[in-house]
Amino acid sequence: MGPKRALLALLLAAALPAPAQPATTKLLVLTGASDGQYHDWRSTTSAILEILARTGRFDTRVVEEPRTLTAASFTGYDAVLINYNGPRLSAETEKALEAYVSAGGGLFAFHLCSYGEWFGMEFRANKWQSGPTPGWTEYPKMIGMSWAPENIGHARRWTFTVDHPDPAHPITLGLPSWIANDELYHKFTLLPGSHPVADAFSPPAIGGTGNREPLAWTRSYGRGRVFYTTLGHDTMAFYQPGMRNLIARGIEWASTGRVTSPAIDWHKSDRGPNPIRLLAVTGGHAYPQEFYSMLNRLPGVVWTHAATEQEAFSRPLQDRYDAVLLHDMRETTSESARARLKSFVDAGKGVISLHHAIVDYTDWPWWYEHVIGGKYFTKATPAHPASSYKEDLDFLVTPAPGKQRHPVLAGVGPLHVNDELYKGMWHSDKIDVLMTTDHPDSDPPVVYTGPNPSARAIHIRLGHSAHTFNHPGFQRLVSNAVRWAANRAN
Repeated sequence: MGPKRALLALLLAAALPAPAQPATTKLLVLTGASDGQYHDWRSTTSAILEILARTGRFDTRVVEEPRTLTAASFTGYDAVLINYNGPRLSAETEKALEAYVSAGGGLFAFHLCSYGEWFGMEFRANKWQSGPTPGWTEYPKMIGMSWAPENIGHARRWTFTVDHPDPAHPITLGLPSWIANDELYHKFTLLPGSHPVADAFSPPAIGGTGNREPLAWTRSYGRGRVFYTTLGHDTMAFYQPGMRNLIARGIEWASTGRVTSPAIDWHKSDRGPNPIRLLAVTGGHAYPQEFYSMLNRLPGVVWTHAATEQEAFSRPLQDRYDAVLLHDMRETTSESARARLKSFVDAGKGVISLHHAIVDYTDWPWWYEHVIGGKYFTKATPAHPASSYKEDLDFLVTPAPGKQRHPVLAGVGPLHVNDELYKGMWHSDKIDVLMTTDHPDSDPPVVYTGPNPSARAIHIRLGHSAHTFNHPGFQRLVSNAVRWAANRAN
């Protein structure tokens, strides 16, 4: 192509409109003080926001004190999401929300919004009962259901199959049946004009009705679109892939009257393409349940849990896993476990040793001398005194000089944590120390890579407390370490 033709092509390309991007939907989230004895509005709000953020189509604002909103508060929003079961709104706020939806605004509400003060109920004698007033009489008309207090209930929390009675509806178009893990509400009244888009069989064996119960429906309120679901008891309910699709698509429909979001394979979306295969080994020492939450938050990782040596090392590892995360504490090792681990390391695979795993396999010198590069002495030996530990300490961990750009420390920075510290250990002089502490009850190295550069082993001293596992900086550190150990670091 000659210079003139090339210039013409560039000018034509510049004149063409850019590829259309999905329009951003503005969503106002009403939440706050609710029936905390049954529902954690904070965690479910976060779960919904995470789902919407993953679609890239919503601009959300959260209001945790919705009782004093005015008509102006709803201006500019495509839809309102309600995650609230608290005291009545002010009369002005109720009228403003009615007018907003009636004029064409979208509305989404769910689960805990199915009963309470808005329906004229009172919580007495540890249950919801009819109150002295009828409540907000327009609200049941908006969401399309009512529920007599004496009928409030559900089958025992269980998993069940959700079907779509109208598979051609924009919300459910192309969605297969899916498994819910939730409470299956029953014995409520679906008002005329409510159009079910999801239902499930309520098994009598677990306290159900023996009928198919509606789970989600659409309806009109004036010119507004309403999407309602009785699902959504807790974060576990929102974790189900089918539930995520139903919520994301239902809210988009309520907001715009159409659904442009494709059904997302959330399993693959969570892991990303070519996920890191991680084996997490525990046993021999207690640990907080937040350890599992941290593993679930590792981006691009699919992990398998092994709680015993037999589970972990009964078969060869290198073809099944990219890295092994050790959070166990076993001083002795079998010959078969040694063979599996040595083959794994020799194959260039990675090892992350977390906290008390520094005590692992101390009967195997090759492991602590050549792979991990450290050893905690539970008992004194003629050559070395016993190591020590102290729990519940507040301390600062900082990058070692010159190590700030190491891929394991990307985005981590200094960490101020409450955790357990170890002192009086043996460390190889060939380890590469990445983070240290100057606390008097600890040896300085806190994060370091092992002495054998081909082994891709790293030890992280932190990992005793729930506080640490919940720490965003620690989660980033472990995520980086897993990627580095699996040879996936940027």
